[in-house]
Amino acid sequence: MSMTYYTLGNSGLRVSRLALGTMTFGTEWGWGADRDAARAMFD
Repeated sequence: MSMTYYTLGNSGLRVSRLALGTMTFGTEWGWGADRDAARAMFD
């Protein structure tokens, strides 16, 4: 299986079709997944 990439708008950046959103990783803002929970998401 090969990875499919797309150009992001007119930026010239190539991004993969599959992405992992990590906005909720970390607790610096008082919410989100702590280190152990974030690591468990990769298992």
